[in-house]
Amino acid sequence: MATKFPAALSPTGSVSPNAGPEGGAPPPRRSAALRGVDRIGDFWIVGVLIVMVVAFGLKSPDHDLFTRASWLNTSDYAVEFLILAVGETFVIITGGIDLSVGATLGFTGMVSGAVMQSMLNGHDNSLLTTVVGFAVALLLGAAIGFVNGYLITRLKLPPFIVTLGSLTAIGAAPALINGGNEIATLPSQLTTIGSTEIGGWIYVTVVIAGAVCICMGFVLHRTRFGLRTYAIGSNNLGARRAGINVDAHLVRVYTISGVLGGLAGMMVTANLSVAAPLAGTNDEMNAIAAVVIGGASLFGGRGHMLGTVVGTFIIALLVTGLVLVGVSGSWQQVATGIIIVAAVAVDQVRLRLAER
Repeated sequence: MATKFPAALSPTGSVSPNAGPEGGAPPPRRSAALRGVDRIGDFWIVGVLIVMVVAFGLKSPDHDLFTRASWLNTSDYAVEFLILAVGETFVIITGGIDLSVGATLGFTGMVSGAVMQSMLNGHDNSLLTTVVGFAVALLLGAAIGFVNGYLITRLKLPPFIVTLGSLTAIGAAPALINGGNEIATLPSQLTTIGSTEIGGWIYVTVVIAGAVCICMGFVLHRTRFGLRTYAIGSNNLGARRAGINVDAHLVRVYTISGVLGGLAGMMVTANLSVAAPLAGTNDEMNAIAAVVIGGASLFGGRGHMLGTVVGTFIIALLVTGLVLVGVSGSWQQVATGIIIVAAVAVDQVRLRLAER
């Protein structure tokens, strides 16, 4: 015999969106003004990006921001922490944080660079060397992410402490490789990836970063893995009671973040045509800022891949725009901080209005 649920309840026991406080008649509809604020809360950051493009474009000499060179520079710079921000999006939605992604980028880039240099000294098959370099970076990044996730879930350590420790330890490791010097002997296929333009307006590395955003956006918004990610961030205990293996899922999330850190390391190495020991320095802050500016909650349960992409380009545009208008680059950090606070403030106001 089929089980009958009250009209106001779903089969899972949750209250229907149209139900009243006691599961009875639906509450009065919110005013058009409140609904408008709620919708603006989802898209205001896109408006900020558009305003910044127009403002910097008109203010820059000869409207240089609208030139091909400026677009190439801005998009190329964004790749460095866009891929990191994609992994950080998953982590932050679960209510965690990964401070080690920038260090992972630099460390994996140096290790894979050392491996590729060693292989090139032995033979000339640079295609095989490139493939091995990518494999080393991705596997090493996965190992770092797995260890982070394992320590967080098995030892019940705070994500902030675990990943801060990883940042400190891994961040110092590149200085121990190749005497702390850059590695310039790299396969031609890798450096070609970083320098090749498609149609004169976009680098191959940007296309790769875009593909990562699309694929991981699909995983986040259209799969059970993504649904479980949101569930854990919204209500960890509730997710456990619903049968989700929260610990195993968190390990996978941090592993994904590590893998993307390794991929970002290879993209930066391709862009620079060298493996640099200082690559990735402070990139974790830009990645976290991009996710938060894009609308994710540091308390977990909320976030969107499109918002992360928009937040990333806001940060990248700040750098390019301020340089073009002749403002010191130090103001970029100030502006980023202001935008982060504004993003969190708008989100909190929207939530409070939505509760009325």
